[in-house]
Formats: sequence, C-alpha cells, structure tokens
Amino acid sequence: MNLEWKWQVQERAMTANDSHTDRTRAETQRARQWAMGVSLAVSLLMLVGKVTATLLTGSTAILSDAAESVIHLFATGFAGFSLWYAATPPDPDHPYGHGKISYFASAVEGTLILLAALGIGGMAVRDLLTGVELRQLDLGLYLLGSLTAVNLALGWYLIRTGRRTNSLVLVSNGQHVMTDMWTSFGVIVGVGLVWMTGIHWLDPAVGLLVAGNILWTATSLLRRSVYGLMDEADPDATQVLLDELTEAKADGTIAEYHQVRHRRSGDQVWVEYHLMFPGDMSIREAHARSHEVEDRVDALFPDDDVHVTAHLEPRRHDDAHPEGHREPADPLREVFYE
Repeated sequence: MNLEWKWQVQERAMTANDSHTDRTRAETQRARQWAMGVSLAVSLLMLVGKVTATLLTGSTAILSDAAESVIHLFATGFAGFSLWYAATPPDPDHPYGHGKISYFASAVEGTLILLAALGIGGMAVRDLLTGVELRQLDLGLYLLGSLTAVNLALGWYLIRTGRRTNSLVLVSNGQHVMTDMWTSFGVIVGVGLVWMTGIHWLDPAVGLLVAGNILWTATSLLRRSVYGLMDEADPDATQVLLDELTEAKADGTIAEYHQVRHRRSGDQVWVEYHLMFPGDMSIREAHARSHEVEDRVDALFPDDDVHVTAHLEPRRHDDAHPEGHREPADPLREVFYE
C-alpha cells in the first residue's frame, strides 16, 4: 500500500512538472517570436534610412553599409522562418524534431554576410582607384548616427533574448545586427574625417575596413553552423555529463555505465547511455533508478529541452549477450577512462 501511494505521489509531481514545463516553453517561444518581429521591422527601417543617406551623400562607405543592410533584411526574414520551423513538433519524417534548421539559418546568414563583405570590398577598391564625389555629408552623418543608435539597442536586445531563451537564431541575428552597428560606426568615423579634412580617398578606405570586419563575423557564423550540423560534442557538456554518471556510480545508484553520447539541436539536448545494474535487481527497481539518473542529467541543462534514452543492462554485461554480439563504437569511452 505504501509503495502504491509513493508511485501516485511521484506521478502527480511529474504531471505538475510537465504542466509548468509546457507553460515555460510557450513563454519562451512567444519571447523569441516577438524579438524576431522587432528585428524584422527595424531591419526594414535601417535599409530605408541607409539608402536615403546614400542618395543624399554619394558616399561609397555609406553605400557599403546600405548593401550590408539589404543582406541583413533578407537574412532576418529567413531567420524568422527558421525560428518558427524549429519550434514545430517532431513528425514521422523528422522524429528528432526540426531544431537543426537553426544551424542552417546561421550558415545562410554567414554566407550572405560573406557575399556582402566581398561586394563592399570590391566597391571600395574600385573607388580608391577611380575616386568618389561626395555631397551633404553633414546631413548623411546625422541620419546614420541615429540609425546606429537604434541598431545598438536592437543588437543588445536580440543577443540578450537569444541567450535567455537559448536560441541560436536570435543570437546569430543579434550578432549580425551588432556587426551592422559597428559597420555604421566605422562609416560615421570615416565619413566624418572626410567631411572635416576634405580627403575623399578616406571614404572608400573606410569601406575596405568595413568589409574586413564583416568578413570576420561571416566566418564566425559559418564555423558555428558547421560545428552544429556535424554534431560536434561540447567538451564542457561532455564533462558535466560524465561527472554526473560517475557520481551515480559512486553513490550506488548504478553499477556501471558506458556507450555515452550527446548532441545538441537548437535548444534541445539529446543524451544516450547504457546503465548497468546487479543481475538480480528487479526491472522495476532498475527502471526507478534509471529515472533518478535521468532527472539528475536533466538538471544539468536547465535552459534546454533534454531528451534522455537509457539502455538498461545487467552488471555482467558480456555474459548477458549472445555469442557473436557486436558492440557499437564507444567514442567517449577514452574520455571517461582517462
């Protein structure tokens, strides 16, 4: 009777926890969607403002900044789509969900930024060789300064929201906005020097420096997306996971473990492992202990949606398998036996 009551209490606690988790996920998704909507609206404002400043001044540096904003507007639209798609539930064609599109979105954004950098560099070199005619620089600088301040606030907001909600899409978009902000700041400094000194070749020179800064951001985004698409294991996550399993072994919750794997897909963490128990332990007791370990692993990633798959085995692992049984590769074995 006491055992049955214990299981009922645990079931009620799990139900309440699931309800709280669902509310938290809904709030997180709303925060992400709102942030992306704000980003899209401001991106459109940036584009209109910078094109206007380019038409007023004829500046290559400002034109370069405007060209980067065109790429950013397109990338933001794609990022908004990927944010929605990543939140759709798993289906028969995608049983692991759709979270990896966030890495694809980051790759697309990085590629577009890379193209913008190459285009800006080309225009800057051309104008260094042929010269540029400038006008109304003071008015263009005032307009660009106002837009830069707006971008600074937007970039900070997107990165902060992305980190709080564990969204790579928002963080990548926020970093792109901050790149745009620093680009604009560099252009303001360069065009300001042209305005004060009358040395016109400084304008395309600043455009060339802007291209280099954008190129650095593009390579960072591409590198991150490749790591995610290739399921590269985070060494810090590996260590805390192995430490927790070792602790479970030390306190007697499990007898041994092996075949540990983990990977990230957006804000989802997938963990697999084999747990060993004494051969005479009931399946009910082993299952309860496995759930205890699962709860401890879940607590290691408080900001993520954690999925744990455990394979339960007797301690005398080799004797339990039929002759000719082949174990899969155990890539993290050398890590937890160091």
